[in-house]
Amino acid sequence: MKKLTFENITNFFLKNFFQGLLIIGPIGLTIFVIWYVISSIDNMIPSVARQIPGLVFVSTLLVTALLGYLGNKFVVGRFFVDAIDRVLERTPGIKHIYSPTKDVMSSFVGDKKKFNDPVWVKTNENPEIWRIGFLTQKDMSDVHKHDFVAVYLPHSYAISGWVIVTAEKNIKPVIGMTAATAMKFAVSGGVAGFHSDDNVFKAPE
Repeated sequence: MKKLTFENITNFFLKNFFQGLLIIGPIGLTIFVIWYVISSIDNMIPSVARQIPGLVFVSTLLVTALLGYLGNKFVVGRFFVDAIDRVLERTPGIKHIYSPTKDVMSSFVGDKKKFNDPVWVKTNENPEIWRIGFLTQKDMSDVHKHDFVAVYLPHSYAISGWVIVTAEKNIKPVIGMTAATAMKFAVSGGVAGFHSDDNVFKAPE
């Protein structure tokens, strides 16, 4: 049995304290983000939010889902959506906000997701270094970059990334991972593993 000293007690406390942070940190951050989103949407109509908290948020979800359903399943709904889309994309000033926002959101969600083709990209020859990315443009000949492709490289632990244009010979398709798993692997800094059921964090022994 180890002799109880101030240093031993301090080390024991710190070890368990940081282990506790690993447990409550992700949970606390998730709860905070959810609470912040709900509160922000609720506060768009403060008078209703004070009487029935959460009603504005739930109503926003339902209306958004309804618009998505009507816009995709019915000809009339699709006509109005396309008409509004054309107006916003041709309106000076507004089009510079609307078009990039639409492109970014459609890249992640919807039927036209663009980050669905994971590839390995050679970013250095010696020593040989490969990064995981997503093929976004298979043909760059329109800008006189023949036999080149565009690849999006996500940053780890962030929602940002950067785009590189590289020779087609420098990429290889990712085998054994879905697009979602590849994104999870890249964003987690590689600790998420190659399968969806792998543990991201493991308790220290």
